[in-house]
Amino acid sequence: MPHKSQNQYTVFSEHSIIVNILITAGILVVTTATSFLFFFFVPDNYAIIYLLYILALIFIARYTTGYAYGIVSSLIAVVCVNYIFTYPFFKINFTLSGYPLTFAVMLTITLITSTMTSNLCRQAKIIKEREQLLREAELEKMRANLLRAVSHDLRTPLTGILGNSSGYLENTDKLTDAEKKLLVSSIHIDAEWLLNMVENLLTVTRIQGDNLQINTSLESVEEVVSEALLRLKKRFPDSVVNAVVPDEMLFIPMDAVLIEQVIINLIENAIVHSDTIDPIELIVSADASFVSFTIKDYGKGLSPNRLEHLFDGTSGDFEKSSDTHKGMGIGLSICKTIITAHRGEIYGENHDTGAQFCFCLPVTKK
Repeated sequence: MPHKSQNQYTVFSEHSIIVNILITAGILVVTTATSFLFFFFVPDNYAIIYLLYILALIFIARYTTGYAYGIVSSLIAVVCVNYIFTYPFFKINFTLSGYPLTFAVMLTITLITSTMTSNLCRQAKIIKEREQLLREAELEKMRANLLRAVSHDLRTPLTGILGNSSGYLENTDKLTDAEKKLLVSSIHIDAEWLLNMVENLLTVTRIQGDNLQINTSLESVEEVVSEALLRLKKRFPDSVVNAVVPDEMLFIPMDAVLIEQVIINLIENAIVHSDTIDPIELIVSADASFVSFTIKDYGKGLSPNRLEHLFDGTSGDFEKSSDTHKGMGIGLSICKTIITAHRGEIYGENHDTGAQFCFCLPVTKK
């Protein structure tokens, strides 16, 4: 195995060297040909030729790896200017009046340019690697939060189902019809909540790989909102949601199923946790860069502890809630994952008379 890896590394290195040589040779050939044209049509302006070769050296340093290609190219450029474009033509002659100084200045400029450009390329590579590490750390944190939310939110309804079903089976002859109906109703509610969580988890399977890759296409915002509200109406037939969307048709890149699930999760949280029967508002707005979706309720708002942990799978104090089987953990954690995969942003906050959640999606692919 080590021998195979070493061979692969050798092949890769040889390939990189060949590519760098081809890039260097190609840029120098194009520059020399262009300089010939300028020399022919503008014979009195030698400065343009010097500038063309300096520009070529900048490109060589930018698109090759290491310092060697830029330094060697700078020497070749100086020789080309002397041999091809300086009298006597097609002869090396560094003894002409003033030319040694020109040679030294041009060589110095090209070497400095090559070194600075190579340093910038290396710094850009380091920055890119750091960004990748930060992104991987964020993904790992997201996975941990999601697992924590799943473990908590599954445990409570399963415990309720087991307890109520055992009570029903063990005390069938002793229970009244009203008590039996209450136990079955509780089992039904917990089972329905589990089904909803399974739908959320299945939704996340549409997000592929460690880089949160999704397949997006241009979708109508109005149709996605309409479909989400229709699905929500089947689950909460008595709830009222007032939707406000722009008059013009908005099409943005998204996975429609995933965004529908985000809208459903956020409105469902507002219905379940706001402790009010007042209508919920869904407001869509747009600017040149983003389309924003705001879900606003007029209930009790979010506690300070929850505000600090909305999307990390714990929601701060929901373990103290009287309806812990309806915790917000998994739903909001999944919303965060989906919006991050769309390169968007999501946040929650309180307003004067309740709470609101907002997520933004870019109007173009990033």
